[in-house]
This record gives sequence, C-alpha cells and structure tokens, in this order.
Amino acid sequence: MLTDHTTLVQFLIEERRRHPDASGDLNGLILDVALACKAIAKRVAAGALGGVLGSSENTNVQGEVQQKLDVVANDYFLRATEWGGHVAGMVSEELEEPYPLPVEYPRGKYLLMFDPLDGSSNIDVNVSVGSIFSIVMAASPGADPEPQDFLQPGSRQVCAGYAIYGPSTMLVLSVGTGVHAFTLDPNLGEFILTRQSIQIPETTKEFAINASNQRFWEPAVQRYVQECLAGRSGPRQKDFNMRWVASLVAETHRILTRGGVFLYPRDSREPVKPGRLRLLYEANPVAFLIEQAGGAASTGRKRVLDVVPSELHQRVSLIFGAREEVSRIEEYHEESYELTPTLPLYGTRGLFRTAAG
Repeated sequence: MLTDHTTLVQFLIEERRRHPDASGDLNGLILDVALACKAIAKRVAAGALGGVLGSSENTNVQGEVQQKLDVVANDYFLRATEWGGHVAGMVSEELEEPYPLPVEYPRGKYLLMFDPLDGSSNIDVNVSVGSIFSIVMAASPGADPEPQDFLQPGSRQVCAGYAIYGPSTMLVLSVGTGVHAFTLDPNLGEFILTRQSIQIPETTKEFAINASNQRFWEPAVQRYVQECLAGRSGPRQKDFNMRWVASLVAETHRILTRGGVFLYPRDSREPVKPGRLRLLYEANPVAFLIEQAGGAASTGRKRVLDVVPSELHQRVSLIFGAREEVSRIEEYHEESYELTPTLPLYGTRGLFRTAAG
C-alpha cells in the first residue's frame, strides 16, 4: 500500500511493476525532470538573495520578455535531462527550435516538452510560479527527431505534470493512472507522496478569468461570466467567487485542490490567433492532468487533447476544470448571439438586446 511516506522513486517503481515489459526509461526521465524542479525551487526560494530577479533584457520566440529565472530554469531542464539516454529531443517555450542533444549523449525513446518557468512575471512580487512538462513517445527512438515528430495530439501523452514553487514545493503528475501530488521534503531532498488519486468535483461556485480582457471576449464567454456574476438572483441561482493569479500552474493547482473552472478564452485582440496559451507544453499537459482527475478541458469548441498541432509554439484557448461548467461553456459557444454595440460586464441592461432594443 502506498502511504504518506512513499517517495517519488518508490511510487514510480510500484507503477512500473504493473507493467513488467517497461524498461524504466520513463521513470528515469521523470526523476531527471524532478531533479531540475528541485534546482529551480532552490533558486526561486532564494529570491533577491540569488541575484536572478528581474528581466534578462532578452525576448523569447513568443516575443515575451525573458526573466533571468526563465533562462536559469530552462538551462536546469536541459542539463538535467539531456545526458541520461531517456530523451531523443526536447522543445522549450524559451527556444525557437527543438533543442539538439549534444552528440556525445545517447538518444532515448521519449520527447520532452516544457515551460521551464510558468508565471515568471510573478517572480518579483513573490507569487507562486511553476514548471510544466509533457512527455510523448518519439517517432524514431534512438535517433534525432524531426520537428514534426513533436506535433502529436495531447491524447498521446504518456506523462504530464507540473511543479509549483510556493510556500512548499510540490510535483503533481500523471502517468495515465490518476493524478498524484508529491511535496518536497527539504530535509530529505525527496518528493513525498501527499495526495493520491486526486479528483475534481463535477460542480463548483468558483471561476478564474482575467476580467481586464472582458471587452475582447466572445459572446459565449461574456454570457457565462455575466451569469456567474449575477449570483443567486441570476439564472445560475448561486453565488460565485472569481479568482485570477496570472500563473497557469497556480490556477491548475487550485482547481486540483478545491475545484473550480479556469478560462483563458479566445478573444478579438489578435483575431488570427486562436488563443494565448501554448498547446504542446501548457494546454496539453494541463488537459491531461485535468481529465485524469475527472475534469474536462476544452478550447471552448472541442476537447483540447484532440487538437492536432500544426507548429511547435502553437497557441490555443483553454477552458478547464469542473466538468459541468466546461460543458455549459461549450454549449454556449454552439449558440448564436445578437450583440449590443457595447458589452458591459457589470451593466444593468445585460449582454443581449432586449425585445424593445
């Protein structure tokens, strides 16, 4: 029986015993990722004392300003995983092209995709940040991958997870047998199993969205948020709380801990972009975890894990959490709307034209 004193190593060994034909390479890669997360946690915890706060004055492939810790965290991921013979190639949010393994290292049978430091804009204000990762099988084990080899739908993930660097450091992951959370014991330097087989409640009274973007939202999202804000007197007949941390890892962790629904919908700021979050190393791993925990993850129009990627840094809209809420939002996207000239989120007239309007 697994207990609260089960280490990550012990947990992975138990999982491997369920699959006698497994080589142990996946376990080895997960432990390499865990090592990178431990190193990142130490640098994050040092804060200003570590000398890595603030901007690096560079931008990544996304056109976003890199924080110094973005660069440090990316390097930790590469150094911890490149040498062990478990990966054939890697994709990072901080690198435009797939990372070519040094020639002296063996090529493995997995592809690793990661965001080394999600929510890094929160670093300077000491708010929780994290790392997100996704693992799929390589098309040609033992050989350098082609860029298109990474373009696999999220349903093909064999493992996904994140580390959250907050009051405690936690590693939350799934290898397809539920979602399990491990807390880093700083005295032992080991991740200890502290939550097993996490489940998200089907219903909730809490949602998370960046309300400052309200004017750009699609009608379905406008409607959903207005109904939540209407509370007991509105069509939902219950009061909702609204949250926003600006860290995908922190938002995911809150929902896995106490339920809720998260929305980062498609909007009209850049109509050519179908969303803001990256599919391969943000939306896919989060969707995998959420579904393993009994929740749902959608673009608003289809299941995230069914999206077939077309480019390495592809963006999508992302709505996830309580299954009942995600289904409702998808239903709203299927309807047609006649909009008023303005869409007041807190107005008294409501979102849609009245009969006289």
